[in-house]
Amino acid sequence: MIMAPLPASWLPLVAIALPMACVPLILLARRFPDVREGITMAGASLLIVVVALLAFALSLGPVAPLAVTGPIADLPLTMRVEPLGMLFALVAGFLWLITSIYAVGYMRAHHEKNQTRFYVFFAIAIGATMGIAFAGDLLTLFIFYEILTISTFPLVTHAQNDEARRAGRLYLGILMGTSIGLFLLAIVITYAVAGTLDFRPGGILQDKVQPALAGLLLALYVFGIAKAAVMPMHRWLPAAMVAPTPVSALLHAVAVVKAGAFSVLKITTFIFGFDLLAGLTATGLLQAVAAFTVIAASLVALTKDNLKARLAYSTISQLSYIVLAALIADPAAFLGGGFHIATHAFGKITLFFCAGAILVAAHKTRISELDGMGRVMPFTFAAFLIGSFSLIGLPPMGGLWSKWLMIQGAFNTQHWILIGVFAVSTLLNIAYLLPIPFRAFFRPLPDGASSGVREAPLPCLAAMAVTIMGCLALFFLPDPVIAFLSRALSLSGAFP
Repeated sequence: MIMAPLPASWLPLVAIALPMACVPLILLARRFPDVREGITMAGASLLIVVVALLAFALSLGPVAPLAVTGPIADLPLTMRVEPLGMLFALVAGFLWLITSIYAVGYMRAHHEKNQTRFYVFFAIAIGATMGIAFAGDLLTLFIFYEILTISTFPLVTHAQNDEARRAGRLYLGILMGTSIGLFLLAIVITYAVAGTLDFRPGGILQDKVQPALAGLLLALYVFGIAKAAVMPMHRWLPAAMVAPTPVSALLHAVAVVKAGAFSVLKITTFIFGFDLLAGLTATGLLQAVAAFTVIAASLVALTKDNLKARLAYSTISQLSYIVLAALIADPAAFLGGGFHIATHAFGKITLFFCAGAILVAAHKTRISELDGMGRVMPFTFAAFLIGSFSLIGLPPMGGLWSKWLMIQGAFNTQHWILIGVFAVSTLLNIAYLLPIPFRAFFRPLPDGASSGVREAPLPCLAAMAVTIMGCLALFFLPDPVIAFLSRALSLSGAFP
């Protein structure tokens, strides 16, 4: 008997279920680390196959949405495959595998406890991320957004010490408090005035809401989606740095913060639409808040001697690039914001992989302790330099194109001050990132500092090598990504 192939419309459910299905298998293999980690690798590899099949199906034409009966009869949970979400799913799915490879070397070399729990909640978080990427309406997005918050809480508190518990309370308090108090409120008001929560071309609020209420809704969404870390909703992110480095990579590159930035970009485009956004006074005010976050977080990063803390504030700044791109309400800025989801993911995960490698190999966490370390860990600090170039936006790294497109969007809409914000921020990126590899390579190594220090375990180095290639590939091959995102623009109604 010949089985009919699974329709493409069902593949988003497969992408969500696959990581979840790994959970009981990982638990069963908890006494056999090699088997446990093999299950994680197999699940991550299969997920890449599923999202690649979805991307191929989408390249051939529209993929039919899939509605599943939810808790509210009139509001089914909808899965919809569209280019922006597809890009997010591709990035998250691919980096789950790379982070898992890195985690094997890091967790074993650092002798982390509760490794089975780590892999279990990591898998749940990736499943939730797939749900966010393929959500076809606001209710579905909100449900998976909350699952992502809850599933990453045990990862933040992994160390189970007082510092981790404090960080976990702050993490859960801010993310759950804002999502229930602001994000959910905005969803309820949106449904009341628009009669639907679907993501639609051109938005669903145009001609349905007065400017004052639309401005209030926009503010509720921007601040309610605290995973995007717009100030003052950012404090959870640096506090969460107490978690192991693979968790930091998950938070800053693979899932959590990207889920926030992606949600803001998708809601502004498919709930509000460019025309409505451009006419709101609140849009300009929120641009000012995002611009302040870009500069202020960069200035704070300059003051941090702890390497992970500096990278955390860098992430806060870089996320607000995407929020700014969403609020500029211009096709070029949208392309830049969507592209920055990918370029920042590869650049920032490289930097966190390097930070973890330094901790594992040299037991150092402070930038002031890194003098001359590039001589004993040359690959790690060369990778850090490459990742820094990508975040700064220097060639030949993909970050150049995402920044260029966002600046072009600001130019098209005559937001001259925002062009200045991007320029000043780039200079600050240079100031807080490049001194780290420079002091590692060009300052003398203190006596005895190299004793017993060598590069991190091979899985860590292999993962860094892959993310470096990703930074380079996004520079030399940007056209497929931009063409993909241009299709999202055509769906949004921004282009005919």
